[in-house]
Amino acid sequence: MSDALERWLEAVLATRGLTAIRDAGEARAMLVEDALRAVDVLRGFDGPIVDVGSGGGSPGIPLALALPERDVTLLEAEGRKCDFLERWAPRNARVLRGRAEEQPADAYGVALAKALAQPPVAAELALSLVRPGGAAVLWLGPSADLSVVARVSSLLGGDVPDEREGLVVLRKLAPTPPGFPRRAGMPKKRPLG
Repeated sequence: MSDALERWLEAVLATRGLTAIRDAGEARAMLVEDALRAVDVLRGFDGPIVDVGSGGGSPGIPLALALPERDVTLLEAEGRKCDFLERWAPRNARVLRGRAEEQPADAYGVALAKALAQPPVAAELALSLVRPGGAAVLWLGPSADLSVVARVSSLLGGDVPDEREGLVVLRKLAPTPPGFPRRAGMPKKRPLG
């Protein structure tokens, strides 16, 4: 692991409220290695990357360091977490304070969602931000109902879920329909699917 990743990981563990993980080995596995599973998937899509609900910076910071030629946006609503991200973002990453629902549709090549929300909500928030030809990449557990994710994807111009490297990839086929992203709080309050 690079020195930059090691220092960032130590800072995440030392900063209250960024992760419930306390063990360094578990943190390395969950915040770094798990994030880096997406490297090959991301190489299949062009354009800027957005980490939706970046929190302490996983998966965005490990992926920005692994893909220095790509522009990465760390999108986070909480000011305290944005302050942390500003200190640790690599050169090819910028921090944007805000919510996914407040961002313009179809602006990114790839949207990442790890531990963001329930699967249909994560799919809606991420896929709304992706332009046609791009993809939303979701870290979902084995119990996730992909049929619901597929319905959300179809409503937002996306393809059927494609499982790769233990990730769910939603390829964007058409522009985001009018009315999406929905206003702040609505995806969680009234999930699609």
